[in-house]
Amino acid sequence: MDLFYLDYSTNQKITWSMLLNDINRSTTFNPYCYQGDFYTVLKQIILSLILGKEIILLDGDFTLDEIEKLTGISDFRDSETIIKFVNLLNLTTKKELLERLNKVNSNWSITLFTSGTTGLPKKVSHKFESITRFVKTAEKNRSNIWGFAYNPTHMAGVQVFFQALLNGNTIVRLFGLSKEHIFDSISTYRVTNISATPTFYRLLLPANNEYSTVSRITSGGEKFDDKTFNQLKDIFPKAKITNIYATSEAGTLLAANGNEFTIKHSFIDQIKIENNELIIHKSLLGNSSIVNEEWYRTGDLVQIISFNPTVFRFVSRKNEMINVGGYKVNPLEVEEEIRAVVGVQDVRVYAKSNSVLGNIICCEVVKRDSQLNETIIRTNLQSKLQEFKIPRMVKFVEKISTTRTGKIKRN
Repeated sequence: MDLFYLDYSTNQKITWSMLLNDINRSTTFNPYCYQGDFYTVLKQIILSLILGKEIILLDGDFTLDEIEKLTGISDFRDSETIIKFVNLLNLTTKKELLERLNKVNSNWSITLFTSGTTGLPKKVSHKFESITRFVKTAEKNRSNIWGFAYNPTHMAGVQVFFQALLNGNTIVRLFGLSKEHIFDSISTYRVTNISATPTFYRLLLPANNEYSTVSRITSGGEKFDDKTFNQLKDIFPKAKITNIYATSEAGTLLAANGNEFTIKHSFIDQIKIENNELIIHKSLLGNSSIVNEEWYRTGDLVQIISFNPTVFRFVSRKNEMINVGGYKVNPLEVEEEIRAVVGVQDVRVYAKSNSVLGNIICCEVVKRDSQLNETIIRTNLQSKLQEFKIPRMVKFVEKISTTRTGKIKRN
């Protein structure tokens, strides 16, 4: 049975034949895709490609008020937005579908919204060429089974989808599932590839078993800490682990085996570092109101390791630095030290307003060990961090607050 999509949590099994039947029966298309069901989102993207029509991905968690602010449309379900057509496709095989997808109309585009990690999401549109810039199609990739660990309406999810789709792979939903369901899905469906945020991977820790079917692990969207990197090697002993740098505005740009990225010669005129901030030339970007100049400032602060070629590591997001009494605190630095404390599962560092200092450092901690307490955390931090970086408030929680894309929520 040639499977297209699997969802352990809902017992949903969609074959490629079922997908083809759904597409062949379609006679209407709404460019505004607002569905909580993963399969429906993926099917609508495919239908948009076949029709050569723009598709606008709206997160299932968006409220109607948010959608109106983001799109300027009060009712995207109105009959005027729906395109009616006579479907004469009659696609009968997966091969036919994949051949059709390699002939996408030049007018096609996909519009999505930034993650809104620290504010209101912003609109970004991509053509087929930019959204698939780093998709690798090859015979050796045909048997891959992708663990889908991103929201399908955001850039990372869309890029994983295209990598799987254009190779005719099976997609297994992992996003939004419990740790037990994730491991059951990986084991039951023999997942070979997983791409996710470090926050997602930390959800899997600690693990009692090894999963040797996984041959490729990719991390992106946040700084990939060394502790998580090393622990993943134990869970997925046969996997090559890659760290990627991508943005909603540009898609995937850089890849590394650890935390040190190299600007390749092919990008030397399009990616630069100015005042420790990574900037990208507009030629690498999709169409967005965010970008009004020739160079786009990403807001990602980096530390240069060497030149010729330029090698760097990420430090923090510019707008995530916390001002404490005139001192700048990098929440990622504090989080990394807290995660190193025995008994800590995960942590989120954030700011709280203070009338004297402007802000104080606070944190949410998920315990792995019931014996862990605030005193243990503070004692460990005193020899590693300056006093103003040590959280004044420590709150123990069951789970870390995350954005719609599964990254740690900063604001």
